[in-house]
Amino acid sequence: MALYQEQSLKLYNSMSGEKEIFTPINEGNVGMYVCGPTVYSNVHLGNCRTFISFDLVFRYLKHLGYKVRYVRNITDAGHLENDADSGEDRISKKARLEQIEPMEVVQKYTVDFHNILNKFNNFPPSIEPTATGHIVEQIEIIKTILENGFAYEANGSVYFDVIKFNKEHAYGRLSGRAIEDMIANTRELAAQSDKRNPQDFALWKKAEPQHIMRWPSPWSDGFPGWHLECTVMSTKYLGEEFDIHGGGMDLKFPHHECEIAQGEAATGKSPVNYWLHANMLTLNGKKMAKSTGNFILPEQIFTGENDILTKAFSPNVVRFFILQAHYRSILDFSSEALLGSEKGFNRLMEAYHSIDDLPFSGKTDFDLNAWKQSCYDAMNDDFNSPIVIAKLFDAVKTINGIKDGTVQISEEDKTELKDTMKAFMFDILGLLDGASEKENDEDKLAGTVELLIKLRAEARSNKNFALSDQIRDQLLELGIQLKDGKEGTSFSLK
Repeated sequence: MALYQEQSLKLYNSMSGEKEIFTPINEGNVGMYVCGPTVYSNVHLGNCRTFISFDLVFRYLKHLGYKVRYVRNITDAGHLENDADSGEDRISKKARLEQIEPMEVVQKYTVDFHNILNKFNNFPPSIEPTATGHIVEQIEIIKTILENGFAYEANGSVYFDVIKFNKEHAYGRLSGRAIEDMIANTRELAAQSDKRNPQDFALWKKAEPQHIMRWPSPWSDGFPGWHLECTVMSTKYLGEEFDIHGGGMDLKFPHHECEIAQGEAATGKSPVNYWLHANMLTLNGKKMAKSTGNFILPEQIFTGENDILTKAFSPNVVRFFILQAHYRSILDFSSEALLGSEKGFNRLMEAYHSIDDLPFSGKTDFDLNAWKQSCYDAMNDDFNSPIVIAKLFDAVKTINGIKDGTVQISEEDKTELKDTMKAFMFDILGLLDGASEKENDEDKLAGTVELLIKLRAEARSNKNFALSDQIRDQLLELGIQLKDGKEGTSFSLK
């Protein structure tokens, strides 16, 4: 029996606003689509939070024994500066500013995106399609939507007719917006606009003469609308109806709302059964975003080269920090929060690595199975990673109790305890074993101290005893004691 048949997983469905028991369309198989990045700049930590959150979802579904097809796109065309179908293509603008080809921009920032997620120990998706790789399919679905009467062509561009669609369907139900309110709160269209209604959105845009990225179509040389690529790629690889669609909370409207409308207009079917949305990461009390300049890059955290944090933090600690909050809750980024996460992470790893040396007896005087199921219960409750982490710290208390003799455990249960902690810490939460990281840090420390010992020896040979003493005394203040002997100078940690 597969593990998913023993565990009852509930997901918070943004469409219903409730937690629902997860039942995939095809038993044992899950189709999941997550909106990927627009690759015109370095991925910031707020973006990474979304992808780490869905990596957790991917990992747990696989752990339960599901065969998961995880599709996450790369947007490399069609994403304009303004959601109202105006402004310049973000990638084209970057290419113009840097005086390089648009695909050079795409390559540069796609490589950065992959490198950063690899450092966070994210699994790659099953399929990672690009918008430019699916221009033909996007043109074909536009033809279908036109034939079904839910779009119109105007001066070489094609727009989705939201008002007409809403007469037969319910546009806005995911984000909870009524079309009447949208109309009431919308200004009149500019005289030069080709749209019939302000709520309409582009399926295809005619390229202006200066627009670099363009493709031939039945309507004009142009490019697809931003929302269209996700409808095309999700249905191509997962079918007209699939299980899970994920993304950041900010994509609910208009992006995901438009995806639903396009899918229903093309096929007559609601494309997604469960909509999942990850909440934002805040910095200085405000949403982390490139557009406002209120963001920090992961590499700046790893190197410590920033004006926000007191020190550098490893990708492992940052991932742990992110998972200490539920994916649907707002998470505030600060130096204090990361310092607390680092302390907790090290404590968790230390306890895990001490299990092999624990004494065992002929019995176990605590309910190991109940604790193990409580870990699953947390994950089954809409992937509640902070509760899972709290349960792991309950295990840390138990381990400390076994060490001091107040708790007993059998040899068999000791193995089960370690296997369960390993499964949740590494396989599900996606943390990396901190032992190798600690060894690497110790190597760096030893190398740094050896360098200072050499500098001190040079200072002494040059009779610069003031500098020699300064190096010794300041190292001592940091808890590093030097000891001079016949074989040279050694050091120890106080």
